[in-house]
Amino acid sequence: MPNFLTLLKSAACLLVAAVLLTAPLHAQQAQFPITGDDGRPIANHALSREQALVAERLPGAVVVANPKGDVTLVEFYDLNCPYCRRASADLDAMIKADRRLRLVLVPYPVLGIASVLAGRVELAVARTLPPETFYRFHREIYAGRGVIDGARAIATVRTLGLDEDKLLMVADSDELTEIMKTHARTGGALGLRATPGYVIAGVAIVGHPGRKALEQVVASVRRCGKVVC
Repeated sequence: MPNFLTLLKSAACLLVAAVLLTAPLHAQQAQFPITGDDGRPIANHALSREQALVAERLPGAVVVANPKGDVTLVEFYDLNCPYCRRASADLDAMIKADRRLRLVLVPYPVLGIASVLAGRVELAVARTLPPETFYRFHREIYAGRGVIDGARAIATVRTLGLDEDKLLMVADSDELTEIMKTHARTGGALGLRATPGYVIAGVAIVGHPGRKALEQVVASVRRCGKVVC
């Protein structure tokens, strides 16, 4: 088992603290009238153009659907967030139904040590293999139940027949630690105080509104360039 599985407890705490300390208070407000599939308002707020661009250009971000799509949806997620698991299924259905949607995934492991360790393996896949392989890994790791930790991430690597030694070497690198810190700082700066968090058309959406609600937001962006027309 690689060193990173035993040496990153302090790093996990630092990442969680970074998000909690840097997230602006306005993240829990609903600046635009976005409602979830259950009819409840969803927290959201406007971002600057620079913030929106940073979100989709992070070093560990992966474009998993239509790089030339007409609408970009960025998801920040934690593998151990139950809402992120549900969101992953909804997003998978969305990109299959909407071939014009550009989906960008950003690993955002902030819910504890298990998430950080699994996130390192997933980021190693993102850094060394094509987007389609990363997405296979992303969907496969959600297939089982229970906590997703480093051991489970490695088991998924084996299931997919990937180069385990190479991936673990990358997962244990200082470069990957810096990428994770960047994701944590960026998510905090964007006001993403809950997972999943989305960035679309210059707006941060905090929490998963549901598939229908997200599809309505995408449709609005296509129609008028705004999350709500």
